Amino acid sequence: MAETLHWLEPESLAFPPPDSALSDPNGLLAIGGDLSAKRLVAAYSQGIFPWFNEDEPILWWSPSSRAVIPVEQLYINRSLKKLLNKKLFSVTINQAFEQVIDYCADAPFRREGTWINSTMLAAYKHLHQLGYAHSIEVWHQQNLVGGLYGVAINGFFSGESMFYLKDNASKFALVGLVNVLKQQGVKIIDCQITNPFLTSMGCIEVSRATFDQYRQQAMLMQLPAATWQPRTIF
Repeated sequence: MAETLHWLEPESLAFPPPDSALSDPNGLLAIGGDLSAKRLVAAYSQGIFPWFNEDEPILWWSPSSRAVIPVEQLYINRSLKKLLNKKLFSVTINQAFEQVIDYCADAPFRREGTWINSTMLAAYKHLHQLGYAHSIEVWHQQNLVGGLYGVAINGFFSGESMFYLKDNASKFALVGLVNVLKQQGVKIIDCQITNPFLTSMGCIEVSRATFDQYRQQAMLMQLPAATWQPRTIF
């Protein structure tokens, strides 16, 4: 059966079924639309995420293999345990969302390229104001040295990006996020696409069907509002 790339209708928030995504490039599901809050919430609720470059139209993805971290299987090696016990950094939640996403979008600080353009920055900052996008911050002597951000729909958390200015800061951010979600009984973190760092922290790849089961279970979880209240995690 021939594969078809779907174009989104401007007046509709409907997406094609995620399993209709292309196999090459893997997971490309649809093109077009906008980054309005309603469309982003509709997308993440179905396990679909935007990923595109500045000079491209908006591209929407649902890869056939999905990267997830089972929160009970987060890997903390001996050296990280020692750093955690020494309280090398402090970790907070939702106290500096705009700073975190700005750092994530700043390629020199990321030490790699970035796809977070000005349109995405504005869209996710708006999602944060609406209570859907959240950040974990890592501090050293009152300076922001690392962090991550993502989107939460009920108990489903989809990580978007992270940064670090000091070694191990991104590991502390991930530990902080796991601590928050584990307390609420959340089972997995959606990492979308794996990389060596995530793999070293316990990230695994599952099929789209298995991921969808995880997502549906997480979506049924109603987390207390206090889950995302700004505070110190450790």
